[in-house]
Amino acid sequence: MPSISIIACKIKSIISTIGGIPQLTSPMLKEIKIPLPPLEVQRKIVEILDQFHTLTTSLTEGIPAEIEARRKQYQYYRDKLLSFKEKKET
Repeated sequence: MPSISIIACKIKSIISTIGGIPQLTSPMLKEIKIPLPPLEVQRKIVEILDQFHTLTTSLTEGIPAEIEARRKQYQYYRDKLLSFKEKKET
């Protein structure tokens, strides 16, 4: 499987053979083979990206909710600790 740098060199060589303004035409692009990993590797890549997406989505949604829950918890315990009932003298 050729690397990206080999593909880039191929494109540069095609463009540099044309005099004047460099151009890349449709027939030239059709000559270039772009390698793809095997289907199993593509599936593994998709699985990893899906997990990453799920993780980042849950973080962006979960962290603000967690902060709000901690803020409410803090306020509850602060109010509990700082509100004193007056003692009745007998």
